[in-house]
Amino acid sequence: MSKESTPLSGRVAVVTGASSGIGEASAERLAMLGARVAVLARRAERLDDLVAGIGARGGTALAVAVDVTDAEAVRAAAERVEAELGAADLLFNNAGVMLPAPVEELRTDQWRHQIDLNITGLMNVIGAFVPQLVASAARLGVADLINTSSIAARNIFPNFAVYSGTKAYVTQLSRHLRVELGPKNVRVSAIEPGIVGTELQSHVTDEGALEWLDGSKETMEWLAPQDVAETVGFLAALPPRANLQQVTIMPTGQPA
Repeated sequence: MSKESTPLSGRVAVVTGASSGIGEASAERLAMLGARVAVLARRAERLDDLVAGIGARGGTALAVAVDVTDAEAVRAAAERVEAELGAADLLFNNAGVMLPAPVEELRTDQWRHQIDLNITGLMNVIGAFVPQLVASAARLGVADLINTSSIAARNIFPNFAVYSGTKAYVTQLSRHLRVELGPKNVRVSAIEPGIVGTELQSHVTDEGALEWLDGSKETMEWLAPQDVAETVGFLAALPPRANLQQVTIMPTGQPA
């Protein structure tokens, strides 16, 4: 393959939340672009299938089963990635969950789960892999930290307050980390998708949110995970001098 078709050749990518949806599609896309990819998630069997599929298409991937809310386990995963693939120079920090419900229902279990995964898990991964990104950037001249946020970080969706708050954190954190890490040649980007057809919707239990989601299918075509994966690949393949700090990708028919 030519350098034009594999612009990420020689790079080491890490994808969290890789067992389905955006993470799975992005791992496949990054491997297709030439990167060696470490795929992280809790479901080992799904990761093994993903790695086998990438290998069958000529790519290189490593499955690491880990719960990103376990900081010690994430640090061990980072050490394994460096030992087996080399230091990471591209991190797609994508693991997350969406559990909308009216705040008056006091679903504290759902609040905690979203905060633990969308914020604490995100920070555990950043803490474990940023040293590798910084070292790789010093060696290669560029590294990438790409975080999955959401259009909910900006727009108002009834009953999505906790989820939206966690994603607002991701967007604001990304802007600050860009200032901190950019001078070290680590590009930081936040991707803010609108509605994407993934497993996230299957986790929703609130009847009002389910009704709204079902209704939206009648009025628009949702994004596919591959649409976001294309965006991740595009960001990583930009010239080192260029950094898109935020990308909002929406279904064409979604107004807000």
